[in-house]
Amino acid sequence: MGTAIRVLCVDDHRLMREGIARIVGLQGDMTVVAEASNGEEAVQQFLRHQPDVTLMDLQLPTMNGLQAIKVIRGHDTTARIVVLTMYHGDEDIHRALEAGVAGYLLKDTVPDDLIRVIREVHAGQRSIPPEIAAALEQRASQPVLTFRESQVLELLATGKRNKEIAASLGISGDTASAHIKSIFVKFNVHDRTAALAEALRRGIIHIH
Repeated sequence: MGTAIRVLCVDDHRLMREGIARIVGLQGDMTVVAEASNGEEAVQQFLRHQPDVTLMDLQLPTMNGLQAIKVIRGHDTTARIVVLTMYHGDEDIHRALEAGVAGYLLKDTVPDDLIRVIREVHAGQRSIPPEIAAALEQRASQPVLTFRESQVLELLATGKRNKEIAASLGISGDTASAHIKSIFVKFNVHDRTAALAEALRRGIIHIH
């Protein structure tokens, strides 16, 4: 087993984590060296075991998967990480790839594909399924929110009114209203409910 691919499994659901570990452990050329149930533990286990490939969920407690990926890559720019998640929004995918992941898979992926991607990533390849690549292409054709618009959207998601958003960001009510109207235009919607639904669908915001 000295040449086996050493894998770290990160998922906050024990059943999912153990299931993935079992699938990986059945392979003759792979071994699970550690597991983690949250982002902080993922970073600790990565630093302790230096796995060849890390399987990372995005929805994690204490520190989410994207934050953990950035911390790990900050320590080791050669870290090979595969996202394995329920998040299929184009913004989720973009953020993960921008952070340096080598693969992105959804949790309904069949075991054979998971194993293939682990081997490809270990070999230094980038493995992005066609449906994930298609989502990225679609994102490229859509208007991108500014940093301030993203802040406004996050506050909209908490139920804040225009005046409350303005106060939170230290801007005028008219400026807050202008940002909200710009978000509506970019999302091609006409009200807050539709804007939040689109933001959730694309993974721009998450509500837990």
